[in-house]
Amino acid sequence: MFELHEALARDCAFVGDFPLCRLLLMNDQQYPWLILVPRRPEKREICDLSDEDQLQYLAESNLCCAILRSEFGAEKLNVAALGNMVPQLHIHHVARFSNDAAWPKPVWGQRPAQPYSPEELQALIVQFRQLIPERIDFNF
Repeated sequence: MFELHEALARDCAFVGDFPLCRLLLMNDQQYPWLILVPRRPEKREICDLSDEDQLQYLAESNLCCAILRSEFGAEKLNVAALGNMVPQLHIHHVARFSNDAAWPKPVWGQRPAQPYSPEELQALIVQFRQLIPERIDFNF
């Protein structure tokens, strides 16, 4: 049974569920930052997913990347499955800019998170949900 790791639940906001992954928004206004979490228990690496799930993940990841480019004008996309602190498979999709707070270094561990206000967070969730309504389940 799928359960979201407590650190992801604490640090992120729920956006919705794709066919494979839970879509989360990292609560850090320094970077447009989405996280995909395959809803498969006890998976740690992308290669642990079935071939079918890997293809589905790639489609969902590509959609996240396209949104970060089109909506936020990302100069560079950082897509990574680190899992050093949170063992549950989760893949970060971070829009990067040459003037962002951590550039050119990775975003991890550079600066403390700067959470969105509740209103800003809700507005971003609505924005993402409007961009992909036919491909996502908002039931939670």
